[in-house]
Amino acid sequence: MIKAELPDAQVQVQDLTGGGDHYQVTVVSSHFAGKGLVQQHQLVYGALGQAMSTEAIHALAVKTYTPESWQATPAS
Repeated sequence: MIKAELPDAQVQVQDLTGGGDHYQVTVVSSHFAGKGLVQQHQLVYGALGQAMSTEAIHALAVKTYTPESWQATPAS
């Protein structure tokens, strides 16, 4: 779903509880360049809107990075 909205995105998904409805996503995309953290998260939530509204996804933790900021993190 995220890649449909942000085609260049690298996406990592973790199921936090094993129940299939609590996730953490890490998204790296050039679409985040020049945007604040709230705007970046809005793009991700927008891509997942249908799943969020039907509660297929009950809880979501989001981490967003530009490719440049991702390269600067120890996690990359």
